[in-house]
Amino acid sequence: MDENQIDREDPQYQLHCIRHSAAHIMAHAVQDLFPESQFAIGPVIKDGFYYDMDLPRALTTEDLEAIEKRMKEIIKANNPFMHEEWEKDQARTWFGENKQTFKQEIIDGIGDEKVSIYKEGDFTDLCAGPHVRYTKQCKHFKLLKVSGAYWRGDEKNPMLQRIYGTAWQTKEELDKYLFQLEEAAKRDHRKLGKELDLVMFHEYAPGAPFWLPKGQTIFRILSDKMRNYNLRNGYVEVGTPQMFRKDLWQTSGHWDHYRENMFIFDDEDTQIGLKAMNCPSHMLIFKNEHHSYRDLPMRIHDQGVLHRNEKSGALSGLTRVRKFCQDDAHLFVTPEQVEPELRTLLAMAKNTYEVFGMKFSKVYLSTRPDDYMGELEMWNQAEASLTKVIEEAGLNYQINAGDGAFYGPKIDFIIEDALGREWQTATVQLDFQLPLRFELKYIAQDNSAKTPIVIHRAIYGSLERFMGVLIEHYAGAFPTWLAPVQCHVINLGEGQIDYATSVHKALLKAGLRSHLDLRNESVNYKIREAQLQKIPYMLVVGDREMEAGTVSVRALREGNQGSVPIAEFIERIVSEADVDFADPT
Repeated sequence: MDENQIDREDPQYQLHCIRHSAAHIMAHAVQDLFPESQFAIGPVIKDGFYYDMDLPRALTTEDLEAIEKRMKEIIKANNPFMHEEWEKDQARTWFGENKQTFKQEIIDGIGDEKVSIYKEGDFTDLCAGPHVRYTKQCKHFKLLKVSGAYWRGDEKNPMLQRIYGTAWQTKEELDKYLFQLEEAAKRDHRKLGKELDLVMFHEYAPGAPFWLPKGQTIFRILSDKMRNYNLRNGYVEVGTPQMFRKDLWQTSGHWDHYRENMFIFDDEDTQIGLKAMNCPSHMLIFKNEHHSYRDLPMRIHDQGVLHRNEKSGALSGLTRVRKFCQDDAHLFVTPEQVEPELRTLLAMAKNTYEVFGMKFSKVYLSTRPDDYMGELEMWNQAEASLTKVIEEAGLNYQINAGDGAFYGPKIDFIIEDALGREWQTATVQLDFQLPLRFELKYIAQDNSAKTPIVIHRAIYGSLERFMGVLIEHYAGAFPTWLAPVQCHVINLGEGQIDYATSVHKALLKAGLRSHLDLRNESVNYKIREAQLQKIPYMLVVGDREMEAGTVSVRALREGNQGSVPIAEFIERIVSEADVDFADPT
């Protein structure tokens, strides 16, 4: 954080100082408890801080408690943070004498003649700041966990221990955050995915989920909803190969800019790359036929399987995988069609997430990276069009400078889930480069050959990642339209087996997803199991219901709702499950 460009009265700046200082205090406490510790870096991160360090042994939960206790003592002492500037030789010597080799390496990489030093009590650290004035300003903190981290993120370097913590300005904010963490742990999609029989993973296929029947049901519903949404809005669906010769990736630019993230293998006299994205194959489809301006916009949709060579240490349940599908699409447009298509895409994304009870918290406009392809003028034109459409839509946006794709700038949508957590989901990318590299043409109204512009877009993004987000957003209790099992039919005893079976068949015939539970168990046991599986409706049938042609309805959220005729219940649930994304106006 550049202190020369910061308003010191800004609450975010003050919170940054608290968290940075808490990391410093944590290192001080660790040094007191483990004098032989070597310290690396301790930055502020979203909602907290961490410090990487080399310690004599692996830390335990009891160690974290001891570190917290010592931190509280340091905070109570109310030590001031004192800033000094040292000559580099002085700093290198001091940290060398104290056996801080990581700090020496950092000093060697600093270009200035002097380095910034902060002292607090008897702890001295190489640090650019900023910090609070006194340690008492950091009293609302909590250490969270320990994990491993390679020095400088390189697996060839030593493995360090990383201690994570959080710090806030008030106790109320800290308590709220810790509550959210507790709720997030309960909602963890890896935990719920296993408990609800949605998904499994196996060491034989790292980063590749196995969809179990219930999970596959949700996956199919989401896939079909988006497929139908696209078809209603002028898209055509295609299927493309899983692997391509390196020539294709060289033409697209991915061989030079993305090869390290691809699975590549030898094939006779060439190399083959597994498909990591759909866009190059869609370029080939467009080029396969002659097009006039009357054919545009041409909107191609593809939900094919993709593979990306993510590092094993980065894999994380459904949110970071190697094998996945996207609700991917590429729009081939004329210059005049760019902004109207962008407006439609923004509306489609907004309408989609409203169905899930999510809202956009902001969007990021990612601009030209250092390794961009193409002409600067085209990039400026693309960024201007995206900016105009975002501002017209009244969206809260931030510039993410230099984070665009190598072929074009993009908009990334950030949504909030039920816990107020932010997720990056939909993306829209404007591309002037790939059509040129593939020599795509259409015949314009004046009979000249023109190069189309391509809009890359995904609304869900990765369906696997979106599934992970939804599991946590709903805490596994999916709305009726999305629930893998909508109704759980329970009989009181053997005398109602035939009637319970007929109710189950009537539900299936109406297109509802029903499960029939005829086990020789108590009704309360069956209801409890259905609740644990978060099934929206439990239908209990006994002699009274059998005689009246009704079902006793118990809803997951609302509890007992009394007895209703079967036809009436079916009509109600079919209506409740009739959910779709609104078309753009």
